[in-house]
Amino acid sequence: MSKKNSDELVFLPLGGSDEVGMNLNLYGFGPAHARQWIVVDVGVTFGDLSTPGVDVITPDPAFVEGETILGIVLTHAHEDHIGALAWLWPRMKAPVYATPCTAFLIREKLRDAGLLDEVEIIEVPLGGNIRLGPFDITLVTLAHSIPEPNGLAIRTPAGLVLHTGDWKLDPDPITGAVTDPAKLGALGDEGVLAMVCDSTNVFVEGRAGSEGEVRKALGELIASLSGRIALGCFASNVARMDSVCRAAEAAGRRVALAGRSMHRIAAAARSVGLLSGLQPFLSDQQAREWPADEILYLCTGSQGEPRAALARVADGTHPYVRLGKGDHCIFSSRIIPGNELSIGALQDRLSDRGVRLYTEKDHPGIHVSGHPCREELREMYRWVRPRIAVPTHGVRRFLVEHANLGRDLGIPETVAPRNGDLVRLWPGAAQIIDEVPAGRLYVDGGRLVSEEGEAIRERRHASTNGVLVVSFAMDRRGRVVSDIDVRGIGLPGDAESPLGDALDELAERAEQAVKALRDEALEDELVIEQAVARALKKASQRIWDRRPIVETIVLRL
Repeated sequence: MSKKNSDELVFLPLGGSDEVGMNLNLYGFGPAHARQWIVVDVGVTFGDLSTPGVDVITPDPAFVEGETILGIVLTHAHEDHIGALAWLWPRMKAPVYATPCTAFLIREKLRDAGLLDEVEIIEVPLGGNIRLGPFDITLVTLAHSIPEPNGLAIRTPAGLVLHTGDWKLDPDPITGAVTDPAKLGALGDEGVLAMVCDSTNVFVEGRAGSEGEVRKALGELIASLSGRIALGCFASNVARMDSVCRAAEAAGRRVALAGRSMHRIAAAARSVGLLSGLQPFLSDQQAREWPADEILYLCTGSQGEPRAALARVADGTHPYVRLGKGDHCIFSSRIIPGNELSIGALQDRLSDRGVRLYTEKDHPGIHVSGHPCREELREMYRWVRPRIAVPTHGVRRFLVEHANLGRDLGIPETVAPRNGDLVRLWPGAAQIIDEVPAGRLYVDGGRLVSEEGEAIRERRHASTNGVLVVSFAMDRRGRVVSDIDVRGIGLPGDAESPLGDALDELAERAEQAVKALRDEALEDELVIEQAVARALKKASQRIWDRRPIVETIVLRL
């Protein structure tokens, strides 16, 4: 087969398919042995109770390391699209392309990571063009809940692919231009081979709603309240920030920012001409002293993040935000699935302080989603008319339902890949032709580690089974010459079955295990530790129905 005839156009998600967040998508062109790649977005997701000690999780780019990467193209500046760049760029080392606001924010991240001087960042204007080998990419301005969101019209020798990124149809997005149906229709007229599209709200009928309507609802609510007001929203939603600030000023209030992300996003927005015509934000010192009826705190932490501003307000530890009886907290955000418990706990703590809460459930209109609902998806498909629908940005049921919707709309081919599924878009029918490694990396202790790393496994094990620490001294002849001390961490006891009694029993089991060893075994610390661990795990299974981690310390005299 000639080289020309062996060329393929492939799509490969390494993150963001079968999950919401952690987006890392690749497009490759050429023969299988010599493909050229572009990377679209490099995002993170966040830890939960299943990842003790881990707050940030990135995709694993191992498959593409060492491949020919022509460039990294960022669609917008949400953390699930840019948050892993500083962690993963050293493994991909390609120029980064971004619009001005996104470029501002990634420079801050790279500066924090000490990489700013190493990474080539090319700013691309809205609607601009990027030429990378066989990929000719045009930015397509769409509406979303952040400045400068872009779809990518990716032209290749095989045809045109529209990668939507995150989007919605908003007639009044507050910041940025409205989505232009004529431009999308023109792509459809040109002929779209495939559309790789956001699936976040595929189960929600209707439309996501407009930021313009949120501005009106927030203005009415804020004007009706007295006392201090704190408002939590996603820091990246500059349209929401703009609406809150203008509503506060109309109600005779000044705004103070609370949370590092709020300050960083505000600086990025102002760098591209947004948030204009507003009074300066109050300084921290001013915020401490400003009259209660004349201030609004714009806070991070609406998802219950433990170190964000609202969590510290709820705990009474924030340096300048104090809320109590007669004060108010507005949650202008949705609950991201998985955060229900943390948000509920945050709201309970605020309520316990006498703070009155306002959420989208009891005050409809104070939040709208930044992602398309079913009617918006239908319109997008009517305009673009792709031959192939490739759902992304969603958990499994979202992707499958999105594929079903595409078929219902008459799209000839649909493929709903999982992370690691290599999808051939051309030549021939779209299909998954291979599966490549697509794991996760954990940011743990300031470094990237495998999701199957020993430290994570031990932490998970300890969180459910507890820990036993055993220590004793032995002489050179292998005799135990001290008391055996057993201490338990995370193991239960009560008045009827005191923990101390159980630990005394375990000390006896440890001594018996050592005495049962003979000759050379008594000279080998590893053999002794294994014997003690086996004996204590067996006894612990009987006592607590647990098999704790056993750490044995042998001191030789």
